[in-house]
Parts: sequence; C-alpha cells; structure tokens
Amino acid sequence: MTPDLAVLLALVGLPFLGAAAVPVVYRGLGERTAYFAAAVALVCLGLVSQLYGTHGAAGVEWIPTLDVSLRFYVDGLSLLIATLATGVGVAILTYSGGYMHGEPGQPKYYATLLAFMGSMLGVALAADLITLFLFWELTSLTSFLLIGHYTDQDSSQYAARKSMLITVAGGLFMLVGFVILHTVSADALGQATWALFGGENAMLGSAENAEAMRAAMEEQGVFWLVLALVGVGAAAKSAQVPLHIWLPNAMEAPTPVSAFLHSATMVKAGVYLVGRVRPLFLPEGAHPGSLELWTLAFASLGLLTMTVTAILAVSATDIKELLAYSTASHLGLIVAGFGFAGHLGAETGAFHILNHALFKATLFLVAGIIAHEAGTRKIAELGGLREDLPVTAVIAAVAALGMAGVPPFNGFYSKEFLFHAAWETGAASGGIYWLIPAVAVFGSVFTFLYSIRFLMLFFGEKPDELGHVHSPPLPMLAPPAVLATLAGVVGVVGITSTFGVHLGPLNHFVGEVIHAVEPVGAEGEAFSYYLPTSPKPWAGMSALTIVLGVAAYPQYDRLHDGIRSLLRGPVRANWWYDNGTEALNPGSDRLRGLVQNGLLRTYATWTVAAFATLTILGYVTAGVSPDLPTSLGSALPLVLVGTVLVVTAVLFSNASLETATGVAGVLVAAVVAVFAWAVLLQDVSLTTSVPVVLVLSLAVVAALAVSRAPSHIAGVLTLSILGFMVAIFFILANAPDLALTQLVVETLVLVIFLLVLDKLPAFYGRWDRMRVLRDGALSLVVGATVFVTVLLTTADKPDTIATTLAAASYPEAGGTNIVNVILVDFRAFDTMGEIAVVAMAALSVVTLVALRERGGTE
Repeated sequence: MTPDLAVLLALVGLPFLGAAAVPVVYRGLGERTAYFAAAVALVCLGLVSQLYGTHGAAGVEWIPTLDVSLRFYVDGLSLLIATLATGVGVAILTYSGGYMHGEPGQPKYYATLLAFMGSMLGVALAADLITLFLFWELTSLTSFLLIGHYTDQDSSQYAARKSMLITVAGGLFMLVGFVILHTVSADALGQATWALFGGENAMLGSAENAEAMRAAMEEQGVFWLVLALVGVGAAAKSAQVPLHIWLPNAMEAPTPVSAFLHSATMVKAGVYLVGRVRPLFLPEGAHPGSLELWTLAFASLGLLTMTVTAILAVSATDIKELLAYSTASHLGLIVAGFGFAGHLGAETGAFHILNHALFKATLFLVAGIIAHEAGTRKIAELGGLREDLPVTAVIAAVAALGMAGVPPFNGFYSKEFLFHAAWETGAASGGIYWLIPAVAVFGSVFTFLYSIRFLMLFFGEKPDELGHVHSPPLPMLAPPAVLATLAGVVGVVGITSTFGVHLGPLNHFVGEVIHAVEPVGAEGEAFSYYLPTSPKPWAGMSALTIVLGVAAYPQYDRLHDGIRSLLRGPVRANWWYDNGTEALNPGSDRLRGLVQNGLLRTYATWTVAAFATLTILGYVTAGVSPDLPTSLGSALPLVLVGTVLVVTAVLFSNASLETATGVAGVLVAAVVAVFAWAVLLQDVSLTTSVPVVLVLSLAVVAALAVSRAPSHIAGVLTLSILGFMVAIFFILANAPDLALTQLVVETLVLVIFLLVLDKLPAFYGRWDRMRVLRDGALSLVVGATVFVTVLLTTADKPDTIATTLAAASYPEAGGTNIVNVILVDFRAFDTMGEIAVVAMAALSVVTLVALRERGGTE
C-alpha cells in the first residue's frame, strides 16, 4: 500500500511547527514546555505508526525545471530511523522535564530539539538526493545549536564549532557525490534524475536501473570517486576514524542532547546513508565473503573505527566521554556490517542500529542521572551507586551487558552476526584476510572492558567522599526504564526463539529493515535470531571475546594509564585538528581584514568580481559564445587593444585627475564611434553617413579637449559636449525618444556636477597605481561580462509583450510608436507603479520623522 502524502507531510512538518510555537508556549507553561514538546513527539510517533504496512514513494514538485521534488519514501529502514527519532524523542523530552530544571535557555533548547527531530525525520524519509541533502544539513545546523547550548562556556563553543566544521564539510563532499550520480543517471537511465527511489526512472527504482547506474559509473571511471565522496559524508556524520574527534567534545551539550543526537538519531544518519546507498554499489550476486570495492572500503573503515575508538573508550576519565567513544565504536560495527556483502552484512548493520539505539540511549540517560544526583562525571570519583540508586543500577546492568555483547542481552545477537560475516569473509579469501575476524575479536575485547567498567560504577566500592546520592525524580527515571525494558524484550525474543517460540512482530519488522538494504530485486528472507545451540566458529569468537575480557579486566587501570600515556602529540587526532585550525587562523584574520574592512569600495570590488567570475565561468562551462556582427567583431579587438594601451599609459605616468578624466572621455568616445561605425556599415545609408561621421568626430574632439581642461568645471562643461553629440547621433539614427532622454539626462547631470564640484576638495591625493591597475582590470572584466551577457540574452527573439502589441492592430489608439501606444492604452499600470513609488517614499519619510522623535538619528 502506498503511503499517504498528507501523513508524510504532517509527520515531517509537525516538529517544525511545534518548534515555532515553543516561545509562545513557554510563556504560559514555563519549564513544563518539556511535556508539550514530548506531546508533539508522541503525535509524530503516532503518525509513524500510520505508515506501518505501507511501502513506496509520495511527494510534491518543488523545482520542476530541475526535476527536484519534495519526495518521501517509506520502507523498513526509513521506518526504523523514524521510529527511533520519534520514540526516543518522547523519552528524551520527557526526561528533560526533570533534568533541565533551572537550566538557562530552555525555549531555545526545546525548539531546537523539535527542529532537529523534524530534520532527522526528513533524512529518514527522503527519496530525493536534494531533499536528503537539505535535511542532512539541517541536522548539522540544529546539532550545532544544541551542542553549543551553554554559550558562556568556551569548551561548549569549541565543541559546537568542531562538530559543525566536520559534519558540514562532510556533507559538502556528499553533495559532490550526489551531483556526479545525477550526471551519471543521464547516461544510465536516459534522463538525469535526483530521485533515489520512487518511479521507474529512479536510480533504485528497479534492479535494472541499479545495475545500469553501476555500469555507467564504472564505464565513466567514477565508481570509486562517488563511493569515496559519499563515504566521507557518512563517516563525518557517524564519527568514523579519523573524523571521530568531534563526538567526544560534543558531550559538552546537556545529557539529554547527547542521548538523543549522539546515540539514537544524528550519528545514525551516517550509517543510515551507508545502508541506503548499499543497494546502489553492491551487485545482486554479491555473497558473504565477496571482496567488492564496497566491502574493502566500508568493512575496513568500520572495523578500524570499532577498534580504535573502543581502545580510546578504555582511556576515558569521564562517563560521557566513555559513552561517546563507545558510540563511535558501535557505529563502526554497523558500518562494518553494512560493508560485508550478502545477507549477513545486511543483518548485522540493520539489527545493530536498533540494538545500539536502545542500550546507548539508556546509558546516556543513566549517565545524566549520575551527574545530576552525584554531582560528578569523573569515573575515578564514582562507585557503589547501587546502594542509593538500586532501580537505576538494574537499568544500567541491562544496557551495559547488552553493550558488552554478553548473552542473552540484545547487543550479543547483532555482534554475533558481525562475527559470522567476518569469519565468512576471512574463510572465503584466506591469507591476510584472516585479519578481519581477528580484528573483530580484538576490538570487541575492549568493548567488553569499557562496558563492564561502566557497570562497576554501580557495583564497585563506594568512595567515602561521594556521600549519599539522592534518587532521581520520576520524569528522569521512567524514560531509561522504558528503553531498558525494550532492550530486554529484544533479548527475551532471542531466548524464546532458541526454544522454538518465535515472537513474530519484532522479527518481521527487522526483516523489513534488512530487506531495504539488500540489492534491489533480491528476495526477502525470514529473519530470526537465537542463542548458539551448536559449536560454530563465530560462537567461538563470542566466547573468546568474553574470556579475554574477563581475564584482562583486573588490569583495566594499567591499560587505562598505558593508553593515556601513548596519546601524546601527533598520535592524537585532535592534535592534527587543533594545529590545523590554529595554522589557518592567521590567514583567516588577514583575509577578514582584506574583505571586511568597512569600506564600501572593498565590498563592491569583491561583489562585482565574484559576479563577473562566476558568470564568465558559467558561460565557459556551458560552451556558449556571443554572436557578434561582422563589423562589430572586427572592430572590437581594436577597441580592447587601444583601451589597454591608454590605461597602461595613464597608470605609469604622472597623470593628473583632469588628465584621467579626459582619457576616460576619449575611451567613451572611441567606443561610441566604433559602435556607430558598425551601425553605419549595416543600417545607415551613404547619404546620412557624412553627418554621422561629423557628429562623432566632434564628440572625439570634445573628449580630447577634456584632457586639456584647466579645471574641473571646464572639464565637466567640455565633457557635456560629448553627451550632446551622442544625443544628436540618436536623432540622426531615427531614435528621437532616445535623443530626448539623453538630452534630459545630460542636462541634469551637468547641473548636478556643477553643484557638487563646489563642495569637492581641490586635491584628492596621489594615486595608488596598483589599486588603479586592479580597478581598471576589474572594470574591463565587468564590462566584458555585461557586454557578453547582453549579446547572449538578445540573440534569440522570444515572444514578448512588445512583439505581441506591435503585431496587433490598434487603429483607435491613433499612434504608430509602440511606446506611445503603451503609455496611452496602459496608463493605469504606469500610474499604479508611480503611486507605489510615492507611497514607499512617503512611508520612508514618516518612518524617519518617527525615529527622529525617538532619538533614532543618534
């Protein structure tokens, strides 16, 4: 059944409407706005439930000329992410009602959380690459605001800037990959498209389309490039090594933000993208053990991240830092799972998205309870919390053991799938590829260690200085309890399946998620999971992990200290980031001084230079060129050469301002003469060419006289002769209306110049020749850009109102000039425009008068 478009639009739009309403709601509800935001999330969760049982795309046109639509797609993977975003959102916003008591900036906090939830829903449901990119960047923007919530703390601002720089930069890489996919689709599908799903022409609309896209990418040699670009975007968002460094710093945000963004939603966007494009890069025939380029890239990246960040988690001294590194490690597990080919890889990645969201969101909320009630997050200062927080201890045990991969808790089953896929790949390829299952076990040992260390906060010895820890309020305790219960249910289903009792809904839902990340057209397989019932190599890998973890745990402190002693200088990824940004700061400061120096001329220079550069590059890229008339084309090089020679002579001489003005007049006269000569050769008869030549010659003489004028006033009076000669030229060219306009404008300019000259200084200072050279070159470039643009835009003869009216017969108008007919018969429009201008001017005057009374002129 196709999803209802109204439900999709309401689901994505409601959080943004709720965010817009938060400031008003906060005035009435105060801190209870948390429950208003939770209610919005609950309604969204209800809308998600309405999408269960549907499949397909629905959308509305957005930019039809570019084939860009606000298109959404519903399948198992999008429903999983949407369910996590809304379901965990309800828990987090409810939890915030207790945690954020007395905290500053609550209206901004709740509005931004809702806007983030809406952005994440947009990412999960997007079927169009442009729509996906739009919501992708909105998640970066809203997370920037949430991470930097404590605006008065330098560490918070540092963390927000780092996350924004890395995730937004990664998104730009991803966008380039999307543009290449759009270009490739024109050859592969016969028509360029941005649609990933939804329609016969979508990239993944059918197995044939997916195969055609892969073949076209390989034929054009961009397969590896698109894979790398999309991979960078996913790695930046999901904190894969070496782009993982922003995630630990992001823990400066309030704990509910960490639980929502950095365990269940935002960081899942990267792994979601990997799963979403997996059918585009993996052929249908790929089987467990296949070493496709996709597998080599993502399985390697995921296992590297899983291992490195698990080791870093052991070195953590803060509970949120430990959970941050563990998040990156489990995201690496998901990426590695999606990297392995075949059904096993799909099972690993899809199932662990669910499991990780449940136990990690729970643990972040538990960390918030500890910090809120114990007053510290330092691991060395905590222990024995079960005495004061018994319920929280049970919740933490369920989640921590699931994170450790201990059976029968939920994380064990998806890690078992990882071991199975790693073993199959190593066995199929042999040799050096046996490192794949070895690295999987090695990284998992450190996962076991930091998970048990977190659990020991409750079951270890209680420090004497810790004192009594109060129980948390119900709004803080209920959400992690619900999440831990759901994690426990996943584990219980695995136990019952072992004994042949299958609880269908969960298995069916996860099976739909798995099917969504398999090659298009692949047959869906029934999904189930259970405890090992016979000796298998991957079961042995799980047992080995637990045995090695138990054996190594007594040495945890030594491992902790040893790892920290190694994290010095270039070994730390943060060292490269900090030194890199510090090295760029001086250049940024100098560039800011050049670009933003408070001078209007500077802003105008950068603006027109950028306009001209982008326009010319656009013409060159599009392969267009102006169609010059023969006479004009032959004269144009002479004008350009003469202009360059005159400008160069002026720049490298001791020319006065008057001389420069004169040179400008000569140039104007030369250009007018050349254009007139072109018109003369094409349109003007020989009988009228003599007066035209005389008029233009007088204009040149007037321009030369300007250069000899002894004063500004004499120069302006002489320069006006040039303008009057142009007006006479228009009369000779049968354009009396243009001549009249030229005469009026020239007269007004002359009067204004004479009035202004009385106020100008007699000496302007010496010229900066380099600046004049820059301005002269820029003027030539801008002039050439405008000239080419005019030629290109007037090359065709489209139907316009002028041609329509000219072709029509209006004998009652009594006029043969189209301008006159328009002014007479359409005077109402002209008058309406004049009235609008006068009304705006009147409003401006009234505003200025009002501001004067309020001191607005200070």
